[in-house]
Order: sequence, then structure tokens, then C-alpha cells
Amino acid sequence: MKRLDPDRLIEQSATAATLASCYVISGDEILPATEAGDALRAAAIRTGCTERLRFVLDARSDWSSLLAAGQNTSLFGERRLMEISVPTGKPGKTGSETLQKLAGMVAGGQLPDLCVVIHLPYLDRNTRSAKWVKALEAAAVWVDISAVPRRALPSWIGTRLARQGQNMSQDTLEWMADTVEGNLLAAFQEVQKLALLYPEGEISLEQAQNAVLNVARYNLFDLRDAMLGGHASKALAMLEGLHAEGEALLLVLWAVGEEIRLLARLAALQRTGRQIDDAMRAQRMFGARERLARQALGRIPGNVWPVALRHVQEIDALIKGIPTPGRLDDPWNELARLIMRIATAGRRA
Repeated sequence: MKRLDPDRLIEQSATAATLASCYVISGDEILPATEAGDALRAAAIRTGCTERLRFVLDARSDWSSLLAAGQNTSLFGERRLMEISVPTGKPGKTGSETLQKLAGMVAGGQLPDLCVVIHLPYLDRNTRSAKWVKALEAAAVWVDISAVPRRALPSWIGTRLARQGQNMSQDTLEWMADTVEGNLLAAFQEVQKLALLYPEGEISLEQAQNAVLNVARYNLFDLRDAMLGGHASKALAMLEGLHAEGEALLLVLWAVGEEIRLLARLAALQRTGRQIDDAMRAQRMFGARERLARQALGRIPGNVWPVALRHVQEIDALIKGIPTPGRLDDPWNELARLIMRIATAGRRA
């Protein structure tokens, strides 16, 4: 098995003459996972993949269509990109057997015209020992999407600045990392803002401060807090404001989805009778954010979180142009429904 971090994958795929036969992107950090997937799609197009096959599967899905599609050769002998998403990380018995077989076919060179990209969430220790995971590890380039710790955030910011031809001194990078309080989405937003405001070259501390402190009327973290606090009307007004200001939908979903994913994990811990204090500390949840999270966990029934998490995944599919039965065509409207689900859950009629 070959392992790559997402940054290295992006760097390699930008210049690669060909792609590997199989990649696995695993992790719950939506932003770097999306970047890695986008990089592979761009590389696939550049290296001659003219057809893209997309599957979103779980334990209840019909997995037979996967192998059938994989074994169908292109009419013109051209390479194809097959993307398989297993949002739950639990493919079930049939899915597990299918993934093992697919991994064996890839390793044996039986799918020469296919590049397979498999998207998985974070896999716990028990799941990582499953036969289907071991088979994929043996056949694929594995990209683990890990949380970026505070100590690594200046380097993370510097790497993204370099991609847009900009750079900062180490002191300025540290200042930015402190300002965004370790939040990956906030850091990403600020890097994007610097690209719009300044030309290529070095960004001074004064320039960075002027850009970062010039915040929009609406921000993603106020939206998150309004949603968790149960302020439905306020949250919807903020969502509309972000939309009107031209905020990227993927970033808004990232902010909402990351909080839902985190609280879903905390709720699962609570259901087992375990204390969540250590888990909250590990996620840098302190002060007002910690109080708001505890309030939301107390108000919202535990069975709401898995459903909301699946809702996040379905909105992500809508953004990528994949119709989802039972969901609205406009992902902004569907995101409003998700926010209402969390904001109003547990309230008395």
C-alpha cells in the first residue's frame, strides 16, 4: 500500500502523466477531502479519462451494478474514472465482498481502462481491520484526511498561499493561525480573500491584518451558533445573507456539516454512557462554543444526528450535480431544510 497526505496527492496529480489504478480518500475533514477529489478529477481529465462513473452506496444498495459498470469496456478503448462513495463507511456484507473483489481485480490488472477513486469517512480501528479495507489497502494509493493540528496550521496556510503565488513570514503565518483559532475553514477563507485582495508576492503582517479583520456582515460561525442555539429564523436569515454576499456553498456546507459530524460523535459517546469532556477538549471546544454544544446535545434527540449527517452527504451530492431522491434540486434550499432540522429539533410544538 502506498500512502499519501492530501497535499502531496494534489502536488503529484497536477503533473502526473498517468494515474494509479485505485485511490482511497478516507476522512471526515470535508475541505481537504474535496480538494483531493477535485485534484484527481482534474488529473483524470488531463490524462485522458473521457467518462466518469459515479456511485453512492451503502449496506442497502445494489452493489452488482458496480462490477458490471467496471467490467464494461469503453467503446473507444479510452480510460474511465469510477468514483465510489460509501458515506457511512459500512458497506454491508454484499458491499464488503464486492469491494474485496474490485480490489483484487485492480491489483490483478483486470481493469486496465479504469481509474477507481473510493471516498470513505474516517474509519475506526475495528473497521480498519475488516477484510474489505485490507484488500483496498493492498491495491490502492491510500489518502488519509486527518485533522490539521494547531502546530501544523501555519505550514498548511503557507502551502495554500504558495499555490496562488503568495507567501508570508513565519511570524505572519503564526498570527493568522492564532486569528482563525485553529479552524481550517476560517483559514481557507482568509487565504482565498488574500488572493482576491493582493497580487502575487509577499504579504506583510499589516496587509494580512487589514484583510483578515475586514469581515463580512454575515459569517459562517454565527450561522453555526444560531443553528445550534435553536434560533431558526436568525439562522435562515444568515444563510440568505451568505448566499447574497456570494459565499461559496461548499464552504457553508463545510461549516454546518463539520459541526453536525462532531456533535453526532459526541451524542454517540453520550449514548454509551461515556463522558464527553475529553472529546470536547480534543476538538478545541471551549467557552461559549462548548456551552452551545452541550445545550444542543441536551435539546436534540440522539436519533436526529445520524439522519442529519446523511442529509449533509446528500447536499454534497447535489452540489456535485448528483440528483438525490426526496431532495430539492437547489442545494441552497436543501441546506436551509437541514439547518431548520437542527434548529427546531427537540422543541415542543
